[in-house]
Amino acid sequence: MPGRVVGLVGPPGFGLTRLGLSMVGEYAAAGPVVCVDVRGWLSPTAAWEAGVPADRLVLVRAKDPVQWAKVVAVVLEGVGSVYAEVPSDVPEAHIRRLAAISRRSKTPLVLRPVRGRLPPGTVQLTVTPETLQWEGVAQGYGRLTQRRLLLSASGKVMRGMTTMIEVEDDGTNTLHMVPGLATAATRHANG
Repeated sequence: MPGRVVGLVGPPGFGLTRLGLSMVGEYAAAGPVVCVDVRGWLSPTAAWEAGVPADRLVLVRAKDPVQWAKVVAVVLEGVGSVYAEVPSDVPEAHIRRLAAISRRSKTPLVLRPVRGRLPPGTVQLTVTPETLQWEGVAQGYGRLTQRRLLLSASGKVMRGMTTMIEVEDDGTNTLHMVPGLATAATRHANG
């Protein structure tokens, strides 16, 4: 949703980058999709495969924490959506300021810290991987045919509850949510 800040928190290899790129790709009609790459790993092909149109993709590399914060602040003011890896040594105040700019400009922002977590209260939704299952490989050989990812979603938009979401990735341009996943909601004590 416009102005919503999402945090994708977890180690590399769980498909969070692909998930984040597919989230921001939905807003390509509103303007360019900017991907801020900190590690130098992000490939335009990965963005295209996740549904970001080639003519709407802007890829920016920004490793320095000060430069990173300035770049993200500038692009939030005039693009359709932003996917930004977050350097590990960025001050919390910069991340909070960027979240405020995103809300004010109504630009969707997906933050993906390269290490650690995001400051409390900065994102409306936090998505964290729980389990990952690869299919199609047996005893070190074969062809990968599918990836199943179990995610937990929590935050302000979840109204204090944690929801489990299962996603299937068969390598095509779309990710599929698996319907009917039944899990008990997390309960919080009041008092």
